[in-house]
Amino acid sequence: MTLPAPPLPLHGIVYSCTTVREAPGGFESQAPYQMALVQLEDGSLICAQLTDYDGEAQIGDPVEMVTRKLTTDGEQGMIVYGYKFRPPIK
Repeated sequence: MTLPAPPLPLHGIVYSCTTVREAPGGFESQAPYQMALVQLEDGSLICAQLTDYDGEAQIGDPVEMVTRKLTTDGEQGMIVYGYKFRPPIK
């Protein structure tokens, strides 16, 4: 019997980050956008897009996970949602 994985923590810090200027197919309209390697509270690392930033992200910035639109499948297709990270709301 396989046990379910524990849920990921929702908070962490920016471990590393970059700005994507030449986006891969399907994401061209979003460029430029920021990507980060986020170190979660349990120490695990996860790669994700950053959102809701005023300016550039910095290493060590606190962030929280949110659900946001990632892309749309075709012109009138299904909207694909996923996780991104933003600065915590105070």
